[in-house]
Amino acid sequence: MPIPLLNNAKTRKILAALEGNWQAEMEGFHTYTALADRDTDPVRAQVLRHLAQAEIEHAALWEGRIQELGGATPVYKGAPTGEADSLTHRAGGMGLALRRLEIDESRDIARYGEQLKALGDEGSIAILEHVIQDEKLHYRELGSLIRGHYQAPAGAPKIDARAVLEEMLAKRNQGRKQPGSWIGDAIYGVNDGLGAIFGIVSGVSGATAGDPKYVLLAGLSGMIASALSMGSGAYLAAKSEREIYLAEIAREREAIAMNGPEARELLALYYQVKGLPEDDAHKMVNHIASNPDQLLRALAAERLGSSEDALANPVVSAASGALSTAVGAMIPILPFFFLQGIPAVVAAAIVSLAAHFAVGAAKSLITVRSWWSSGLEMTLVGAVEGAVTYGIGILLGKGGM
Repeated sequence: MPIPLLNNAKTRKILAALEGNWQAEMEGFHTYTALADRDTDPVRAQVLRHLAQAEIEHAALWEGRIQELGGATPVYKGAPTGEADSLTHRAGGMGLALRRLEIDESRDIARYGEQLKALGDEGSIAILEHVIQDEKLHYRELGSLIRGHYQAPAGAPKIDARAVLEEMLAKRNQGRKQPGSWIGDAIYGVNDGLGAIFGIVSGVSGATAGDPKYVLLAGLSGMIASALSMGSGAYLAAKSEREIYLAEIAREREAIAMNGPEARELLALYYQVKGLPEDDAHKMVNHIASNPDQLLRALAAERLGSSEDALANPVVSAASGALSTAVGAMIPILPFFFLQGIPAVVAAAIVSLAAHFAVGAAKSLITVRSWWSSGLEMTLVGAVEGAVTYGIGILLGKGGM
């Protein structure tokens, strides 16, 4: 039977808060589940599933309390994958997704702490105290996952070594490159092209009073040079990263050939640090070691913190870097195709500063900063850069250089 409260307004307030809690826990459940299904790291995936199960248990507690207070059964209004398919999660890869979840857990702890003081409902407070303790454990678990030294907190279920092994074997050829790398190259390229050419355009405009002939010549030349430089730099960096990785793999292969038992013991220690019991860790390594190539990949992944699938493609990096730099560089030049003199200079400044803000805001996809603060920072940097180079151009122009 529902438990009636004397104050109906207070009841509605409590029910609204509890339904918000239920929606948040359900969204967390779907987010953790989707990320676990996509994760190629079997230990991390199993931890994410454990966190998802805890979220659904919390949702059940809130639903039960809602029904006790006479409220309707809540209906989930979020996406089937929670926040896992949002741009902020997909663009930054698993590492950034975990960092954002860690931040969300800390916010949930703070929000539930405020409800402890505000709700004034004994049954809800009992649930809050239980949930807050769980959320603190989740926050620590996510932190250890992010920092690569997972330690299961007291009360958390032990990792099933056999399940981890089966998942690793099932996914060993399905590793996916994190999607954040090429987006990062592209944003960096747009930023580099925009900043460099905006400076050139401002300086030449100051020296020539916005003569489109000279501005376009300098701007287009700078655009081509910047795009080629960025593309070749990105290509060489990705290629060098791959060569270094392959060299390390060769050294690991040699070390395994020279001292196989030591290599297996080392891998077992890595798994123990992640939370596997010693016996399970050795059983898992023995299974993996039955395939020498699999042993090499597993040991390399633990020691190097990466895999060949996660390496950037040199051609993709070069293309995204060069093209994005050219796109960014073209923005401050465009007005001079249609205008000249001071109107062209003003138009170039406006579109360039707007683009600076847009690029800064886009950086929030691969960072944890707010979009507006990142955008304002980029706009300020662009404004200072444009003013300084424009002033230098005026001085040089008056000097007859």
